[in-house]
Parts: sequence; C-alpha cells; structure tokens
Amino acid sequence: MRQLTNGEFEFTRHALRRVVERNISESEIRQAARNGRIIEDYPDDKYSPSCLILGFTQEGRPLHIQVSYAETEKVRIITLYEPDPDEWIEFSKRRL
Repeated sequence: MRQLTNGEFEFTRHALRRVVERNISESEIRQAARNGRIIEDYPDDKYSPSCLILGFTQEGRPLHIQVSYAETEKVRIITLYEPDPDEWIEFSKRRL
C-alpha cells in the first residue's frame, strides 16, 4: 500500500474509465490507501495475483481498490469503486 500512498500507481484501461465515471481523484486514492487494509485476496486471478483493498477518504468515502501485486515498479490498479452497502457488510464482507 506504500506505492498507492506515494502515488506510485498506474491504471488499467478499465480502471481509468472507472475513475472518470465515478469521479474518484488521485488524492482520494492516496487517502484511502493510508488507512486501507486488504479484505480479499485473489492469488489465482486471471492475469496476475491481486487483492481488494478497503480504505476511506478524509471525507469518509469508502473505496474498494483492486490492485495487482505482481513485481512491478508501480502498482497496477485493476478497478476501483465505492462499494454498494446493499452488497457489503461494513464495506468489508460480502453479503451472501
């Protein structure tokens, strides 16, 4: 998460579209990473191992940030979004 906090990240094409659609700023990503924690791990993800991080902006906006943790200079953001409370318990556990 250090790379996210330091702004050392890049977006997949999908993530870049989502950032624009969902009006999520680089500053919000860095804020959420500061207090973020891994809530799901995907070691067998399609292209490279990844995980889902939950963090909150200074304004309290919850963000889910899925990142690849392949060995690269910059962390790669796969997707990001504000979790739907109807689908998540306290934004960290999927509702069944």
